[in-house]
Amino acid sequence: MEWANETLVTEFVFLGFSSLAGLQRLLFVVFLLVYLFMLGTNAIIVFTIVRDRALHTPMYFFLGVLSCSETCYTFVIVPKMLVDLLAQKKAISFLGCAIQMFSFLFLICSHSFLLAAMGYDRYVAICDPLRYTVLMACGFTVSLVTTSLVFHLPFHSSNQLHHFFCDVSPVLKLASHHSRLSHQLVIFVLGVFVLVIPLLLILVSYIRVISAILKIPFSVGRHKAFSTCASHLIVVTVHYGCASFIYLRPKSNYSSSQDTLISVSYTILTPVFNPMIYSLRNKEFKSALQRAMAQTSCLVN
Repeated sequence: MEWANETLVTEFVFLGFSSLAGLQRLLFVVFLLVYLFMLGTNAIIVFTIVRDRALHTPMYFFLGVLSCSETCYTFVIVPKMLVDLLAQKKAISFLGCAIQMFSFLFLICSHSFLLAAMGYDRYVAICDPLRYTVLMACGFTVSLVTTSLVFHLPFHSSNQLHHFFCDVSPVLKLASHHSRLSHQLVIFVLGVFVLVIPLLLILVSYIRVISAILKIPFSVGRHKAFSTCASHLIVVTVHYGCASFIYLRPKSNYSSSQDTLISVSYTILTPVFNPMIYSLRNKEFKSALQRAMAQTSCLVN
């Protein structure tokens, strides 16, 4: 009855960068350059893998899938964010918000499962193509359940979303408080399934890898192996650590400005570093890239 005089929310207004009003044009340029760089590096990876037959192996197919996954989930967020940085009204419809949340969660969960599979058991993850279907199905199920739980809640209060995209925590913050507690618990459990368990599997894998590296007799070989593992582990830790901080802490501790900054790190910055760490530093890949570019230039000429 107390909702009778309240208006249902039909759209949300993003306030993620409202405190930086004077810097929004600069942020637009910076984020646009970062986004274009990320698109370019992932396009190079996919082009090289497709073009060079020496890379037609399960491992490089897996890296190609990771590049496509990163391109897709950033595409769900970044273009809209760039438009909003230059727009007067930074709004999205209720349905559009639900679609954006579902798409992002589906792609980011699938990406999380792919990284976990790659880190824990590379042979099984890379050489068993059926695993991709299972991982994508898991991501679809988690995103569908989470989005349904959030958008079945009543939204009768403010429509001002203190974020730059429709993420779970800021949208849930706007829902009627007495209806969201059980939903928060379910979302927390799903977050543990998507974030904590994969991260633990990856850490167990790296502990095994490090113990094997310590058995290498030559210090040069150990240094090279540690360097590679450290770069991989840093990116994985940033990705899972930031996401876990966003999704697994109590919603009473929600801080809009803090969450916006952390979300930028795992939705925009880590996709920039992943191609360089997983592919572009690889000698075999760099040789294949040189061959592919030479073949392309010959065709053009």
